[in-house]
Amino acid sequence: MLRYHFDAYYQRMVTDMNEDCGPEEYQDYETMVREFEWTVPEHFNFGFDVVDKWAEDRTKMALVSIDSIGEKTSYQTFYELSVLSNQFANVLRNLGVQKGDRVLVMLESIPQWYVVMIGMFKLGVVPMPGTVLLTAKDVEYRINRAEACMVVTDVNHIGRVERIAEKCPTLQHKMVVDGKVHEWLSFDEEMDKVPHVLDRDEIETTSADDPMLLYFTSGTTGQPKMVLHTHSYGKGHEVTARFAQALRSSDLHWAISETGWAKAAWGKLFGQMIVGAAIIQWETPGRFDADGLLKAMERYGVTTFCAPPTVYRMLIQQYLPQYRLSLRHCMSAGEPLNPEVIKVWKDAFGLDIYDFYGQTETVCVLSNYPFMPIKYGSVGKPTPGHDVRIVDDDGKELPVDEEGNIAIYLGERRPPGLMQEYWKDEEAMSKAFRGDYYFTGDRAYKDSDGYFWFVGRDDDVIKSSGYRIGPFEVESTLLEHPSVVECAVVGVEDPGGVRGIVVKAHVVLAKGFEGSAELTKELQEYVKTNTAPYKYPRIIEYADELPKTISGKILRRELRKK
Repeated sequence: MLRYHFDAYYQRMVTDMNEDCGPEEYQDYETMVREFEWTVPEHFNFGFDVVDKWAEDRTKMALVSIDSIGEKTSYQTFYELSVLSNQFANVLRNLGVQKGDRVLVMLESIPQWYVVMIGMFKLGVVPMPGTVLLTAKDVEYRINRAEACMVVTDVNHIGRVERIAEKCPTLQHKMVVDGKVHEWLSFDEEMDKVPHVLDRDEIETTSADDPMLLYFTSGTTGQPKMVLHTHSYGKGHEVTARFAQALRSSDLHWAISETGWAKAAWGKLFGQMIVGAAIIQWETPGRFDADGLLKAMERYGVTTFCAPPTVYRMLIQQYLPQYRLSLRHCMSAGEPLNPEVIKVWKDAFGLDIYDFYGQTETVCVLSNYPFMPIKYGSVGKPTPGHDVRIVDDDGKELPVDEEGNIAIYLGERRPPGLMQEYWKDEEAMSKAFRGDYYFTGDRAYKDSDGYFWFVGRDDDVIKSSGYRIGPFEVESTLLEHPSVVECAVVGVEDPGGVRGIVVKAHVVLAKGFEGSAELTKELQEYVKTNTAPYKYPRIIEYADELPKTISGKILRRELRKK
């Protein structure tokens, strides 16, 4: 269904990229913030108002996709994505999927992900992106919690859905994008049945305040929360792309992220398409290939690059001078970036790595900018349109250099990139929205120059290798093993110095069990099997007891100190 183009299309893309290489729009922070103003139409729809707008130029490149073995590349223009997303919207209409219905989307980094997502946006259907690392239990929880009516995945992951489908009463449709499977809808066959024209006037209008996107995010005290974004969220990411990532319409942008994480919305979809930058992605199941990534960046002429610190740490293990890259701007987010990594990267390519900050619940709200001196270790200053402050638990703004809560002042207008709500979770809402503020749950301090310095999560979520891992889920799984009577999971620095922060489990064993290398391996495999592979504890330490408060709560801060 999706066509593959080679030399002619690639040359056209390169020509297009070289036409827009002007100076930065702003030269100082104060002017940038003062001149910015949110503009969100009442009936904004990302599919119609962004993708279809760029599609008016039928040659404008939108997407470059490399297959898993790096041998086949496909190129899609905005026009092609516009037409294909129209068709997918019509597929949903044929199936009776309507505005507001939820659909679980569990796909690799392939072109079909864009077709499916944009088609849903146009119709007002609410996609729920999920990582392909989800277990059957994860899939079941998400479908039932959100009352999803459909799941879209590929042949490699249908087994997880099959195992739990009978336990999901709202699940009506199952679609596979890359083949034919008994009792599953075929993406290609369904697309062939419908027209490629979608008249916006013939479908229900989407307001900027209507639900558009649903993410699941892990916490420490229970199951993942549902983060509900409205159609204004896409427009909110304009600040992410235009200011934090400093993108131009001539750029070819590569953000390292799975499609199931909010990082994909940050770096592989909304803001990039708003500014008209082309997006490159690589379907890379299995082991990370640092040399392959750098060679691909060289081959395709990637101009802007964003990756979590773990990726940079792996890249600098290569002999960097051998790669002739076309990069002009590099970024990182997700966890603190080691200054030594920045130094090695700059020595090789002459470029700093600009750190920025945000959440699944927000767009980018703090960032470093090309015209502003970098203070290594700082996440920079607020992005335009966001009033970010450091406050105490009562919402009182704190003085310079005093640690407190990172909070967004809502004032008279709620920033369009901020989530609508934690859906079906009044308790989480009451903690996050207090008075005139949205409390991020993160802690930091601000220095005398207005730079923010991230300290850590207030709820102990572990950020490791670009993933956010809730200790509660790992602990609950370990406690299901007969050898474990009590445990606590924390994030600690990787002894190998590669992954930044890794998961460590402090375990109290049941009677009759002794700590050993064999048991450690067994527990690690148990967590991998019953949660997701990236969540397992890379370090397990056995203890007779865990430090606790008088009330019996585990003192995780004491464990982190160890």
